Amino acid sequence: MKQLLIEVDDDTVQRLDKIAPARSRQRSAFIRAAIQRALWEIEERRTREAYTRWPDSAEEAYFDASLWEPAQHRGPAKRPRRR
Repeated sequence: MKQLLIEVDDDTVQRLDKIAPARSRQRSAFIRAAIQRALWEIEERRTREAYTRWPDSAEEAYFDASLWEPAQHRGPAKRPRRR
């Protein structure tokens, strides 16, 4: 894992101290989760924008329902009877 050194303003540090104190390991976990969430939201927004600009046509959006639908449930596996 790499380490990052960042600078934040005093107000942000005060707010962060209320949620994840500096002496606990919660702070690093909180910051990692916040970064991951922000990156995920950016990727989702970019994907949504791309599909808005270039939506799939009916021919391009091939969909085979059998690949998504669960297989028919056959019930529990039968065990051989003991004699």
